Amino acid sequence: CTALLCHAPALLLAQGRRGSWHRGVADEPPTSPWRALGAEMDWDAIRTLNTLQTNANYLEQVKRERGDPQVQLEAMKGFLERSGLKVEDLDQLNIIHVTGTKGKGSTCAFTERILRNYGLKTGFYSSPHLVQVRERIRINGQPISKELFSKYFWQVYNRLEETKDPGHASMPAYFRFLTIMAFHVFLQEKVDLAVVEVGIGGAYDCTNIIRKPIVCGVSSLGIDHTSILGDTIEKIAWQKGGIFKPGVPAFTVPQPERPLEVLRERARESPCPLYLCPDLDAFEEDDKALQLGLAGEHQRSNATLALQLSRAWLQQQGYQGKELGGSESLLGGPDPSPLPGLQDTEWLGRNQVLQHGPVTWYIDGAHTTSSVQACVRWFRQAALNEEKPVDGSEVRVLLFNATGDRDTAALLKLLLPCRFDYAVFCPNFTEVSVVGNADQQNFNVTLENMLTRCLENQKKWNRLMEEKVGQDLWLSPPMHVEGVGGRLKPDPLRGPLLFVPSSERPLNSNSLVFPCISHALQWITQGRDPHFQAPATKGLHLHPVAGTGAVLLKEAAAIRVLVTGSLHLVGGVLKLLDQSLSQ
Repeated sequence: CTALLCHAPALLLAQGRRGSWHRGVADEPPTSPWRALGAEMDWDAIRTLNTLQTNANYLEQVKRERGDPQVQLEAMKGFLERSGLKVEDLDQLNIIHVTGTKGKGSTCAFTERILRNYGLKTGFYSSPHLVQVRERIRINGQPISKELFSKYFWQVYNRLEETKDPGHASMPAYFRFLTIMAFHVFLQEKVDLAVVEVGIGGAYDCTNIIRKPIVCGVSSLGIDHTSILGDTIEKIAWQKGGIFKPGVPAFTVPQPERPLEVLRERARESPCPLYLCPDLDAFEEDDKALQLGLAGEHQRSNATLALQLSRAWLQQQGYQGKELGGSESLLGGPDPSPLPGLQDTEWLGRNQVLQHGPVTWYIDGAHTTSSVQACVRWFRQAALNEEKPVDGSEVRVLLFNATGDRDTAALLKLLLPCRFDYAVFCPNFTEVSVVGNADQQNFNVTLENMLTRCLENQKKWNRLMEEKVGQDLWLSPPMHVEGVGGRLKPDPLRGPLLFVPSSERPLNSNSLVFPCISHALQWITQGRDPHFQAPATKGLHLHPVAGTGAVLLKEAAAIRVLVTGSLHLVGGVLKLLDQSLSQ
């Protein structure tokens, strides 16, 4: 089976000369509530970690330093050395370094699972976390234990405290600290390899102190983090190609021609070989589609990149014959197929479906134009093509939030074809009050600022709906009114109805804003999700639309909820719907 990896070789795109540094950026700015660990965790460690959160001033500093971002990497090296490691020590980790705009996390998850199937001890560093911060540092696919997290946190933190220099930044920011901590964990726990996901960009991301990865990968490119990476896809491609290292093979998936040419040029500058991955079809025999653990057509691109990264890593490390076609591996016994790893991959919050009684949750952390387009395709196939309930109505709800400098109007416009009955907006806080809760500490934004953003998103949605009316029959009559309350009934020939008050109304009345995720879920579920225990909260349904919707949600045969726009929103929802994730 392993021969499948070699009968569809990647296409060599470039191999060339050394190059020079260019304008760029630093590492990932945290922009959401930081969810930490369970009750048994050393909360002092989490609260101390939270003090390292970067703030708006730091982000402005990042933008100012773009003229000489090499300084940022030098600072990261200094922090690493103060923690007790040298850059050369990272060479021992046999790193797979992955960047991209969308799909880089899924690619890393696929890659880690494939190589774990070979009996290798894997390390995996990713961001952001969804529920607990220790999700970012994984060994053999599992977040490190609370005990290990506490051990390595204080080990690294105390070393940095002891080596403070009054003339320089005394402590690394949040993401830099966790990156350094991950390297300590992987080295001391003696992993066979580490899959490292870039935070933001590539060239000047703090993970790019890695000197000698075994192989590099670039997933699909698109527009995101424009205030830091640049406002064109070519500038963003330049940043992503910054992880290429001399002589280290690099792989990418089909890209638009202009950014692909930028990647080619970056490879020639490095110099390194750059290969274009084949379509996943090349690995399928007898027209039988490969089964992937992650849903969505777009995951096929991530899967083929993961196959090539795994193949290159195994070859470079001598675990298999040159063409990966030998019947015996150096691990002992027959070579396992890499393909079951694709089927067994799990990656929470990406194209995830949770069936909770009459409520079905469709959860995807899409937050760029291209990833939301993919999310819409997935949702419509998974939800809208299903057979409609024969014994009652179906209600479709969008739960949305977005952070950073993203064009939310563009993202919301892409979601219109999903034909939601209600659009719900809320901040990324799980609860309104976060006093004494380290999970919810966020020094970067206030609830007021986040609510203002939600209200702006609601206005954008309302405008889109007003533009839509008259263009699409699903927003128009025929409907007939029944009963004193004026409840709408669908015309039997029209299918699912749009739930709205029966009297003449502004077209925006099917959108609502709630102050936190918990309140939003309480209204959406109406006590019908057996896995969600809503707190006793008064006054949630004072708005007429909320009251009308509550009645309809209680009586609907099926409630289908798409949660998207922000991985941090997704993390908050999962935390409330699945208590085991907080254990």
